[in-house]
Amino acid sequence: MTQHEQSGDEYYSEERCFITELHNTPQDPNASIARARVEPGVTTKWHKLNGTVERYLILGGTGIAETGDGGETAMSAGDSLTIPADVTQRITNTGSDDLIFLCVCTPRFEWENYSSLED
Repeated sequence: MTQHEQSGDEYYSEERCFITELHNTPQDPNASIARARVEPGVTTKWHKLNGTVERYLILGGTGIAETGDGGETAMSAGDSLTIPADVTQRITNTGSDDLIFLCVCTPRFEWENYSSLED
């Protein structure tokens, strides 16, 4: 277990957003849930999750999600987006408040499956 798995503490990720791991444990390898917070005007890094499907469930704020295979999707509270495994992705907070969303990954998120597409 990494220092952030299941801790419940918010930390700043190399992806340019804040993450709180809500459920991520080797005992349940089928799924993980994290809360992401992106500050106004910030765009997360272009990245992909190798072998992992990710779903964004927007809780608050507004943004634009971009995927390598689906173009741009405007997002606000109540919206969701499924990002297939191995597809490039990023999200931009276009509002004046924090963009807050859940990230549900199947199988569970592991940093070894994260590939940054930026230096």
